[in-house]
Amino acid sequence: MKADREEFLKEPVSDVKVTKSMSITDLIEAYNKIHGFMAGHLVRAIEILRKCLQDSDLRVISFTANLVATGLRGIFTQLIEKGVFNLVVTTCGTIDHDIARSFGGTYYKGYFEADDRMLRDLEIHRLGNVFIPVENYGPLIEKVVYSTLDELDRNKEWAIYEILDEIGKRTNDENSILRAAHLHGVPIIVPGYLDGAFGTALFTYTQIHKDLHVNPFKDEEVMAEKFFHSKKATALIIGGGISKHHTIWWAQFREGLDCAVYLTTAVEYDGSLSGAHPREAISWGKIRPEANHVVVYGDATILLPILTAAIIE
Repeated sequence: MKADREEFLKEPVSDVKVTKSMSITDLIEAYNKIHGFMAGHLVRAIEILRKCLQDSDLRVISFTANLVATGLRGIFTQLIEKGVFNLVVTTCGTIDHDIARSFGGTYYKGYFEADDRMLRDLEIHRLGNVFIPVENYGPLIEKVVYSTLDELDRNKEWAIYEILDEIGKRTNDENSILRAAHLHGVPIIVPGYLDGAFGTALFTYTQIHKDLHVNPFKDEEVMAEKFFHSKKATALIIGGGISKHHTIWWAQFREGLDCAVYLTTAVEYDGSLSGAHPREAISWGKIRPEANHVVVYGDATILLPILTAAIIE
């Protein structure tokens, strides 16, 4: 069958000019006119989330820990506070950074090209272009985790998300992800909870205090409950790795997500999960064939503030 040429030539690309008085709506419309290359994908992501989040009873945000070392931490907190998302799936480093920054640890603006040998001598960790004093990370996190675990009831079996809720209860930092999740009843699921300072502190503590019983399978019960009983499920997945996979893994048991937006810098040609597109997830039943989905390539520290402003406007 010969294709109809007119089907491909419906809407022209338009030139735009920016002004200092542009609103978020104006900016998104400008991206829509620009269209190429990721501008059009970003507009599509906003359209999907605006529609799907309103209709979904399960609204998942999945993200990697590196982003929580930046000022995006406040935006993640905001998205929880405003009820945009009601389930968080992330990595252990998210918990580390949130605890450290919630309990007095300051992170500093740095640069990628720093001399890492010199930084080691100065006892400064480097995460990309963020500098973290050693004393503001591991020792501080261990202290907070230990003090929280000391106060837990020994007569119950604790899920990881319940321990995180207890930590969130104990901070007054208004930018804390854990605090926001506690206040709004949003479970934070960390499938790789051992892969960081929080997990190590939990391990060393339980080696000494054998009366504290931890059961991570209770976290999986939350995932099962949320996904099995959801009528419509939408996910914003930022980055890749275990947090991305755990989200779409559970989605397959309800025949896939109804809507999915990926923000990533990972490529798909190497077969990695981090770079895999939603169309690949369709083959696994992790995203429904009829689902609304899009991949936006770019740095989340640039994309997420725009996306968030457009969603909550």
